[in-house]
Amino acid sequence: MKNRHASGLPATAPSLAATALAATLLAPSAPAAAQSRFEPMDVFQLEYAADPQISPDGSQIVYVRTSMDIMRDRKRAELWIVNADGTGHRRLDAGSSPRWSPDGTRIAYTADGQIHLRWMDTGETATLTQLTESPSGLRWSPDGRHLAFNKLVPYAPPTLAAPPKAPPGAEWADPPIMEDRFKSTQDGVGYLDFGYSHIFVIPVDGGTPTQVTSGDFHHSSAAAWSPDGTRLVFSSNRNPDWVHDYRNSELYIASVLTGEIRALTDRPGPDASPAVSPDGRRIAFVGYEDRVRTYQVSRLQVMNLDGSGHRVITADLDRSISNPVWAADGSGIYFQYDDEGNGKVAKATLDGDITVLAANLGGTSYGRPYGGGSFSVANDGTFALNQTRPDMPGELAVGPTGPVEQQYSESGRPEAMPQITRTVTRLNADLMANRTLGEVEEIWWESSFDGLPIQGWIVKPPDFDATRRHPLILEIHGGPISNYGDRFSAEMQLMASAGYVVLYANPRGSTSYGEAFGDLLYHNYPGQDYDDLISGVDAVIERGYIDENNLFVTGGSAGGIMTAWIVGKTNRFRAAVAQKPVINWISKTLTADNWYGYYFSRYDGLPWENPDAYWEFSPLSLVGNVETPTMIITGEEDLRTPLSESYQMYHALKMRGIDTAVIRLPGASHDMSRRPSQLMAKIANIVAWFDRYRVEPAAS
Repeated sequence: MKNRHASGLPATAPSLAATALAATLLAPSAPAAAQSRFEPMDVFQLEYAADPQISPDGSQIVYVRTSMDIMRDRKRAELWIVNADGTGHRRLDAGSSPRWSPDGTRIAYTADGQIHLRWMDTGETATLTQLTESPSGLRWSPDGRHLAFNKLVPYAPPTLAAPPKAPPGAEWADPPIMEDRFKSTQDGVGYLDFGYSHIFVIPVDGGTPTQVTSGDFHHSSAAAWSPDGTRLVFSSNRNPDWVHDYRNSELYIASVLTGEIRALTDRPGPDASPAVSPDGRRIAFVGYEDRVRTYQVSRLQVMNLDGSGHRVITADLDRSISNPVWAADGSGIYFQYDDEGNGKVAKATLDGDITVLAANLGGTSYGRPYGGGSFSVANDGTFALNQTRPDMPGELAVGPTGPVEQQYSESGRPEAMPQITRTVTRLNADLMANRTLGEVEEIWWESSFDGLPIQGWIVKPPDFDATRRHPLILEIHGGPISNYGDRFSAEMQLMASAGYVVLYANPRGSTSYGEAFGDLLYHNYPGQDYDDLISGVDAVIERGYIDENNLFVTGGSAGGIMTAWIVGKTNRFRAAVAQKPVINWISKTLTADNWYGYYFSRYDGLPWENPDAYWEFSPLSLVGNVETPTMIITGEEDLRTPLSESYQMYHALKMRGIDTAVIRLPGASHDMSRRPSQLMAKIANIVAWFDRYRVEPAAS
């Protein structure tokens, strides 16, 4: 196989043999006769492992076990522990964010908005804090005597005039609230509390938290301790003009005793995720020098503790990396990244030699096949991670269990992953043993626009018969700077169980294919990603089992945008469902919670300076061409792609006499899978809309 990484753009699609092998690897095992299809209520039976934390000696893993509470219609997070060999699996407590003490005798974690401590020998617990704001980013000091954490420090909201005083016993409206902040809302949260996030330190023997950082700046990322426990390294934007420099962040070092803060980096762009080497001499971090583009690769970098000697470690790896972790002996740095829709764990030496340790990282996105997941490393190099496959929701795994020989270097990646991880949980084995899932097959094709290789996956109905003609759903991912992959997806399986072949793909602009590929949407979105997707539909049709009279299209967020764009470009699809779309880029960029994230990097200039550019890429500009019955689904509390965007499309189609409808999900934010019943209802409505317009297949 030719190397597709050197230039950042895939050079050739895999060979037929490689594709056939991938299809075999992705296919679930042969089902037993008593199995049934994956059904909507099965969503409540799903569980997944998250945030795995391995003990310093590598013998145990504490992780967050997420399940679905059918009576409360919510996800439920609990702390569980298991030995590295898979034995001793048991519940510890309700909570999240577990972190081992350096000596492995205690675990700190959060629950009910407070920091708690658990002694592992006795099982006794203590509540360390009495906070009025929830903590995050727990980090133990190297001597195990203190914990650093982040939390909001409130301030009084601004006012122009004192509110009128109500008579005793009167029930007046709440007083006016004045806004003068750069960012006042957050999707999934609502209006933000007034305040700045800061870093605190608290002794684990009990006491009052001490605020380390100061000033009218946000310090919301976890800090890293120096080995002597006297300093903290963190990422923030402390530029006095940070409101207009919002794309930037630097690394800083602060004295725990005095609060004195000194900048370590000074360049445009984000510098984040600091990790201090065991000897205290170096800092590893991720970032890039901002060129104001749609997509730029975050690389692993190292500098001295004083900020000198900065150099890039992963210069030859054209992938964005995250979560740097030093080896206990300082011999290298572990990290994670996505490659062609698959999560990897790797280790780099300080000379830039990279060894791939594990694949299939992920499993925290149970609805659609997005990336995610994390890992942790013990002192002896044993690591824990969560893994997923198309037929396996997120489980806990441990490595290494064998030697590592292949290395990832500029000459090319290994043809086969080393088999060094072992799954140690079976959270979904009971459910999956009685369900027939749709087979998932990898597919590559060339874009009709420029021949660029595009990767996708086909999900087949459980009773798939290649001699019959099946309806096809094109399902498009959000972002668009994100990726789908060979991961479990409840939504894809539910659509396949309804009798549809489902195609999902990573068109240009998707991550995990290099910087050049991801940046092809710069000042051009939606653009030729349309050609990539339509070419994928044609590639599946060429296989001979798709009914061309029954083509359907849907997608969420950026996928909803592309769905609305597609029906303005072609009438090939019998029906469409745009989920939480942007219809008008001018209104979106001035009203959404992330309103500041599109100027210049996504579109050229500001909306009032260059409105034509924003209008040119708005699906509303094509609404006069739409003949496809199109439904829109959006959460009522969506602040990322506000409901008003959906109604612009709906009203325009109503005015034109095109079959349309709006489905509002009460209480739902942009993430419509937070409550399992809403994920189920969303898919049920999508399938019902497609079934309404589905016709009997033509005779083959």
